[in-house]
Amino acid sequence: MIMVFDFPNIDPVAFSIGSLLVRWYSLAYLAGFLLGWRYCLYLAGLDKKVRPSKEDVDDFLPWVILGVILGGRLGYVLFYQFELYALRPLEIFKVWHGGMSFHGGVLGVLFVLIVYPVIKNIPKFRLADMVCAAVPIGLFFGRIANFINGELFGRITDAHLGVVFPNGGGLPRHPSQLYEAALEGLVLFLLLFFVMRNDGLRNKPGLTSGVFFVGYGFFRLFVEMFREPDAHIGFIIGGISMGQILSMPMLIAGFGLIIYALKAPYEKSSV
Repeated sequence: MIMVFDFPNIDPVAFSIGSLLVRWYSLAYLAGFLLGWRYCLYLAGLDKKVRPSKEDVDDFLPWVILGVILGGRLGYVLFYQFELYALRPLEIFKVWHGGMSFHGGVLGVLFVLIVYPVIKNIPKFRLADMVCAAVPIGLFFGRIANFINGELFGRITDAHLGVVFPNGGGLPRHPSQLYEAALEGLVLFLLLFFVMRNDGLRNKPGLTSGVFFVGYGFFRLFVEMFREPDAHIGFIIGGISMGQILSMPMLIAGFGLIIYALKAPYEKSSV
């Protein structure tokens, strides 16, 4: 039995305060940062005698916010819309018009994860493991917001489940945003939660980060087979999308981190 649903016409504006419009997409970012921050505080409490401490997590929050926003925006400009923004450079600063790249956000966060531990003298990878364990929270809410906006939808389908999106040409499409919310968000979060709750695995710095990179890379490669490629880019090589190309290095780096973490001695640093 084939079930086709019309897209629920959800207003992308959650509420307004005077002339200020608060969008679901903005609330998704806010929820991701706040819940991710609280979750990292919880993880920091699992090993109270080693850093990063809860105070380190608090101090790091502004850094990671800047890394996500600046990296995500610059990544979108460079990877997806370079020609447009080269002609209209001022549009780069209009983030309220949309346009963020997860892979760019990863690069931004990686940069601050390299700099911050050096400045604060925190053991390498331990902070990265906490952050990676919390990232699926933001991914979950971000993909739900993509669905609400009716953007980044899937390819045309005759499968058992399809959604007719307003800008999807009137044909049923895969709700790929929900696939990503489930896999990159919920499933990946539970997998990383298991790793971080296991003392033997948590005490191998870099392992959680490696599992995150492998998990996200694999899930993104899989969902891209159902997701409509960006209209202005299309497929890069044959049936390979830009999202798949950018995910492949993550997959390789993740396996490298896992191998490194399993072989490296456990690092400790007192608070």
